[in-house]
This record gives sequence, structure tokens and C-alpha cells, in this order.
Amino acid sequence: MERYSHIKNKTKREIVLLKAFPCIWSQCAFCDNIEDNSTNKEEMIALNNEVLDRVRGEYGVLEVIDSASIFELPKENIERIKEIIDEKHIHTLFVESHWLYKDKIQTLRDYFGIKVIVKIGIETFDEHFRNNILNKNVSFESIDELKYYFDSPCLLIGIQGQSKEMIRHDINILTQYFDCGTINIYRNNSTHIKRDENLIHWFMNEYHDLIDDPRYDFLYEPTDFGVGD
Repeated sequence: MERYSHIKNKTKREIVLLKAFPCIWSQCAFCDNIEDNSTNKEEMIALNNEVLDRVRGEYGVLEVIDSASIFELPKENIERIKEIIDEKHIHTLFVESHWLYKDKIQTLRDYFGIKVIVKIGIETFDEHFRNNILNKNVSFESIDELKYYFDSPCLLIGIQGQSKEMIRHDINILTQYFDCGTINIYRNNSTHIKRDENLIHWFMNEYHDLIDDPRYDFLYEPTDFGVGD
């Protein structure tokens, strides 16, 4: 599995895929990324430090992802990320977190002491579909509440059961309220949640301009960032 890469379009940055403890939620209906989780702390620390040692700081921007949340990395790896920020003059850090960690995010921002862009996989702004179908366990009262904690929502497009109206609503909120985000085209995996080819075809025609929109990362394949398998 590739764990280090460069993102050379949109916001140029280095990206590392680290290994984490099991996700705090681990029950999203569409997700099998938890297969990359581990409970072997020593093995994780060694592997993650090996990946982190590849960071050169050439863009001043680093993204750290794992199969869970930034908070599920070993403390020793968090400390190593902080050292790299200082050593390599990183000024912007991208991380991802589940909603359940929202009250720890400001402490994380204060610890790193630089601009931290926190992503959240909400998948859709339709609460029924998000929580009753995808089982995300992410509930917020308003967009303002979401923005209080998180900077960058990740949307999932092309799932059976989604509608064009739902997707239009998602994209309208993303483009109206957020200066950054990620659009993921769904790919079938080992879960029972399946891809809707017709909906994806419609979306790629209807929202083709988003592919080149500098505000939003666009992943047609989950590996388009250059990491994973």
C-alpha cells in the first residue's frame, strides 16, 4: 500500500496515509477502510514514523490521513507530526476527524500552532440519508454549528438511494458555505452499499466544472490522492 504522495493540483501538498487504532465509530455502512486499523501500537508507531520521515516540506503544506480520525493515531506519532511541522516549516496542515471528536478539535489546533484545516466525512447534508442509511452518527443543528468545528466537508456521490435533488442540495451548500471540501465518487467495496452508475454519469455531466474548481478536491477513485490501494 502506498502511504506517501504529492497532490500537485488544487492546494499543492504532501500527503501521508498512516495506520491508526480502530475508529471511534467504526459502524459507517459504506466503509471498509477500518481494515487498515491496528491495535499493535509499537508496529504502528514504527510504520508511521517511517512514512513521516519521507516528508520534505517542499510546499509548506501537509495532509495527514488514516483509516479513522487524527485522534486515533498513537500519541508518539502526533508528537512526530508536530516535530516535522517545526523542522520542515509546515504552515498548513490538513487532517480529518469524526464528529464525535468535535470538542477536542480546538485543543488540536492549539497544539500544532499553525493553520489546521479539519475535514469531516459527512457524505451528505441530508440527515436521514446520512444517519439512517449510511449510519454516520453525525448530527448537527445548522451549517453554522458544523462550521464552528470543521472547515472542509467530504461528500460522497453516486450511492444507490441518493437522488439528483439530494445531490444538488449537497453541492449548493458546499459551494455556498465552504471554501474547501472534497467530492468523492463512490466506488463499490466489500459493504452492501452499492454504486449508482446512472447517477454518477449524470453528476459528471452536470457538475463537470467542479473537477477543476480550485476550492474542492475531486476524487473519482479513492486512490486519486496517490495513497491507498
